[in-house]
Amino acid sequence: MTDPSGKDESGTGESGTDDVFALMAQAQELPYGEARTILVEDALRRAEAAADDVLAFRVRTRLTDSYLYGGEPAKALATFSRTLAEHDRDPGRFDEDHLLLWQMKAGVSSLTLFPEIPLDRTYALLDDMERRYLAGGHSLQAVYRRRHKVAQHVGDGTADDWYLKWRAARRDELSDCEGCDPTGMIRHLAQVGRHEEAFEIAAPVLSSELSCNEQPQSVLTAMLPVYLHTGRAEQAADAHRRAYRVHRARLADLGEIAEHLEFCAATGNEARGLEIVQRHLGWLDRAPSPLAEMWFAAASALVLGRVMAAGYDGATVRRPAADGRAAADVPLPELHAELTERATRLAERFDARNGTSRQGDEVRETLAAEPVVDFLPLAAHHRRPTPAPEPEDLASANDPATVNDLADPREPEETTGDGDATGSLLRLATAHVEQDRPADALAALEQVDPDDVPDRAGEMWFLRGQALLLTGETDDGVAALRRSAEAARASGGTREAAAPMLLLARVLARQEDGPHEDTFALLDELIAAQPAASPMRAAAHSERGLALLAAGRPADAVADLAEAVAGWTAEGRHEQAAQLRVDLAAGYLATGRHLEAAEVAEEALPALGGQDDRERRCLLVLAHAQKELGEEGAVETFTALAQDAANQGDPAGAAHFLEETGEILTGLDKDAQAAERFAAAAEVHEKAGDPYGVVRARRRAAMCLMWSGEGDEAVTVMESARSALASLPPDNEPARIWDTALVSYDQARLLARSGRLPEAASHASAAVDGFSTLDETGPAEEAARLRDDIRAAMQE
Repeated sequence: MTDPSGKDESGTGESGTDDVFALMAQAQELPYGEARTILVEDALRRAEAAADDVLAFRVRTRLTDSYLYGGEPAKALATFSRTLAEHDRDPGRFDEDHLLLWQMKAGVSSLTLFPEIPLDRTYALLDDMERRYLAGGHSLQAVYRRRHKVAQHVGDGTADDWYLKWRAARRDELSDCEGCDPTGMIRHLAQVGRHEEAFEIAAPVLSSELSCNEQPQSVLTAMLPVYLHTGRAEQAADAHRRAYRVHRARLADLGEIAEHLEFCAATGNEARGLEIVQRHLGWLDRAPSPLAEMWFAAASALVLGRVMAAGYDGATVRRPAADGRAAADVPLPELHAELTERATRLAERFDARNGTSRQGDEVRETLAAEPVVDFLPLAAHHRRPTPAPEPEDLASANDPATVNDLADPREPEETTGDGDATGSLLRLATAHVEQDRPADALAALEQVDPDDVPDRAGEMWFLRGQALLLTGETDDGVAALRRSAEAARASGGTREAAAPMLLLARVLARQEDGPHEDTFALLDELIAAQPAASPMRAAAHSERGLALLAAGRPADAVADLAEAVAGWTAEGRHEQAAQLRVDLAAGYLATGRHLEAAEVAEEALPALGGQDDRERRCLLVLAHAQKELGEEGAVETFTALAQDAANQGDPAGAAHFLEETGEILTGLDKDAQAAERFAAAAEVHEKAGDPYGVVRARRRAAMCLMWSGEGDEAVTVMESARSALASLPPDNEPARIWDTALVSYDQARLLARSGRLPEAASHASAAVDGFSTLDETGPAEEAARLRDDIRAAMQE
């Protein structure tokens, strides 16, 4: 068995010690945070109870990392101090030299986060760090970086000197990673206004693959002011979206989240900033450090002040309950004043400790910061909101009876004699259409003589077309709409013909075999004739985007859908905007723009409550986008879809989504959790009557158990997969042979790993035979290589 440091401790033989290893393995599969920390703390208690001092020491070093990255740096200082003391007392027994030297860097940084810790203690640790690095023959590059960080925090005037030493020193194995080291340099250069230099340093980092827990979100966050001050607005928006998606799930990153609030205030995105304040306000009650608390309070106050200045000082922010304080809706002015005072008070404490005014100066600068740009759209469909009009119940724009409401308002016609009678009949027909009484509408229209009022022929044919569509007479309805558009064009041009053209295009776009060829010409003409900001233009963009999606042209569709969402939002018609966001997200997903797909789907979801089918589709888009982004949040989203499918009586769908969660988890090397999901999927497949799904899910569960170190259980589960082969239908022999060969191949791998080589060789041979029968050359060759390797191992 392997202990947390990777060393063989299998000789202990104590169940308590085995529990420690199991807990540490389980913790390793979780992201840093409360759940992971609890498991490591439990492992430490068990190691101490087992009186295994060495194992307890090693677990304690890992607990330091859990505290650091889980948002509890104060606790990390305590565990680090103890492990360092244990190492100094008996270096041969309590080793981990490299890890402790690495953790000293975080120790120095953490000391600056708490104003109650004397500055002398920070300098003493820096001196000790330098001594140890020199004694070990290491470069002082990492030491200079920490001295720079402390000087920058204190503001003693030496930061530039330490920066030069840091840049000049040789990197070695104790230097920060290739993402974090330049991130610190970027922050220094941005702070002193050398933005182009910062951009040059960042360029190679941003184009590389970074595996550090803090990257790439940290470097992207550091680049926000650099992008803004060098005119790279689009890159700034992209960096904000990408980095904040990671930061928002990590309490430890509250300070970085504050930087995103400052970015929102600097770019005219106060609404986005207010959303971020609302999401994380409760974190102030458990802030990872007073420094992070100070910066989040200051940046939040900046955003709230900007929102108030825009005329929304009557708004409130929901603050969650904490420590005996009830949840409450706090008025913006009250919260703004409270956060301003909170940030200022904390800055005073830091300055009193440091003997300078640096933190207070920076807080005051933040609170008074002015926008860098008037407005920076964070996505293609974002616009500065305009005052919303009174809500109108018109553009549930699938209702043909409401399409004419999108056209420009017209004054009533001045008519006399027979024309007046015609006008009455047209008004009567309009009322019947609006009340879904098409037969009555058609009866009224039969009494109209088109020659009576020729300038209203377009209106008459438009009403006839709507009525015919309502009766299901689509071809006749289309013909009537074409005549309406022609007549309206003749009397008033395309603007006059907008309503019948929009409805005609909508009907043509929804044909069973795909959009009619006339659809796009109609919509192109309609859009070109409409003013830039109008409901009709938004509706036309909606229809063209949806038609392009239906025609299998998502790359072309997203531009129209983005314009439509922006248009409806500007008009204050948020329901239409929310519904189209689902289509826009689907378009982004189909074109591989996964970040945009996830962002837009998340924007849409809160407004889709009660719209089950559309909400389900939105969740599905989000889940696949998260999966493609490598986000663990995809597991939660697919789990929600699985539960929804189960509630809807769709066990096949539930099993499919559970398999998706297993696929994601094993891709994240969380194989124990993946095995559980595949096992659950197998059970649901069985209830759904899908024997193929049962075989596949059990086989996948067995392999995940193998990768997680549960070899015996893996063998048992794989046998259950083999037993399930007997339930495969006999009328599909190729499928039965394929699944049997897959089980044989994976069972051979599993048994070989368990040392049962003769059985493994037999299963590998069976896999070769099965794949060969199906003429699957590639799989057959791979199975043959496995068989030959096993046979070679048997002869050693």
